[in-house]
Amino acid sequence: MASKSGPPPIVYILVVLGVLGGGWYAANRLVDSKIEVPSLPNLVNRGGDEVLLLGDTFSGYSTFRNDEFQAALEAAEIELRYEDEFSQAERAKRLNSGEAELIVTTLDRYLQQQPDGKIVGLIDRTVGADAVTLNTPQYPGLSSLNDLDALVDDARARGEQLSIAYAADTPSEYLAQVLDIRFENFNLSDLRATEVAEASEAWQLAQDPSQKIAVTVLWEPFVTQARQHGHTVVLSSQDAPNAILDVLVASEHYMASNPDELSKLLEVYYRRIDANARDRSGLREQIQTDGNLSATEATVVMDGIDFFTSVEANRWMAADTLPKRMQSTAAVLALSGQLDDVPNDVTELYTSKFISEAVANTRALIALIETDNPELAQFLKGEVKSTTAVTTASTTRVQSAPDIGNLQVRGDVSFATGSAQLDAIGQQTIDRLATEVQEFNAQTVAVRVIGHTSRTGSASLNQQLSQQRAQVVVDRLKSKGVVHTIVAEGKGFSEPLPNISPADARNQRTEIRLVRLNANI
Repeated sequence: MASKSGPPPIVYILVVLGVLGGGWYAANRLVDSKIEVPSLPNLVNRGGDEVLLLGDTFSGYSTFRNDEFQAALEAAEIELRYEDEFSQAERAKRLNSGEAELIVTTLDRYLQQQPDGKIVGLIDRTVGADAVTLNTPQYPGLSSLNDLDALVDDARARGEQLSIAYAADTPSEYLAQVLDIRFENFNLSDLRATEVAEASEAWQLAQDPSQKIAVTVLWEPFVTQARQHGHTVVLSSQDAPNAILDVLVASEHYMASNPDELSKLLEVYYRRIDANARDRSGLREQIQTDGNLSATEATVVMDGIDFFTSVEANRWMAADTLPKRMQSTAAVLALSGQLDDVPNDVTELYTSKFISEAVANTRALIALIETDNPELAQFLKGEVKSTTAVTTASTTRVQSAPDIGNLQVRGDVSFATGSAQLDAIGQQTIDRLATEVQEFNAQTVAVRVIGHTSRTGSASLNQQLSQQRAQVVVDRLKSKGVVHTIVAEGKGFSEPLPNISPADARNQRTEIRLVRLNANI
């Protein structure tokens, strides 16, 4: 994530990295209609009424370290101590033991660690601050995820193994898992995982040819540095803007024993977010100080983080946006072996009751400024972020755009023999793919649907059939709500799969290829 630093690498040797989920817990959950205080005999006495919040040095958490925010809390008679705890497992453990009342964490780690607490606030989502980069300077043929297979095979033939470098126990690890699950030619098992403490170390390793780093997962400002050195930013969190989501989690005990204090704390926090929306200079200075960054680097970091207002957070919780995001994240974790079970009812894992006062305050502010400053009012409502125009691109532009990679097709895209009519299995497969395509930003990502046939019959008839089949898939995707620019392309039997006969039925396939509409993002 953006501008995150950690303890010395030796500390990470002691940390449980990427804890395997041991089944979804269901007992002792709080129910809004009947709140019971859990028995916590080992509560740590820190003295006074201090509230302990565990996090790390991620720039998205800078508000909690801000002096003005702390002063506002003191005025509200709340004493908050923010403490860096770089191990996600330890954060959950200390929340469970009663040592801490609150933690900030990413949604994937919340689902994976399964702490005894609920999400009570949404902090931010990264929209470009995190990215997967390809080491194009060292491997000139590597500019897309589709290039990895051949590169891995070439290295294997020489008795070598290529590497991927990322900061373990961070969103970088989760982003690598997303690519492993979603893309056909990106397989973590083909690469040696080089796990480091933070992105700066991964970036340094990528510049050392002896390390054979083909893929690096970075956060800003190192994403920008990688791009400037000729590395290919193949997929960023701007392309998948909801993949990395930061949340505030309160313990069951704190929610039950101090509900008014928790509500007030969230009210003060979101007031600060509203203030940052009016004047970003304070946040920029805080990020610059926290990360020891230049003013330019701090701006790049801040531009890659999209902070939730209370109104937008409430809307995510009230609608199906947060549940869908939680289910999608849990599915990635389950498919990658990090979670045994996807929760049956994710709505039990969060509550909006504690941000109601914050929402009322923001709405009052919106009413005051809406006439004179409609743009700010729109931002505070969260409408600037959620109501974005879809980029419309020409067929030529999409076909010439840089490839991201082919989506993993789980199931058969099957047609009746000699027909362009999808059968029932093919329809189900495309419907699942439609859901996956909608995970990506329609402003920066377009889709090429490429149809292929086996070598039976004339070239002209096969070309026509492959084009018709590709168009049928495009039409099905659009009918399922995909708003991205989608282009149908028929290849006939001109591009058979390697090492099999051109007449083999396996050549009858459909590729769902994502491309980047703006390679500079």
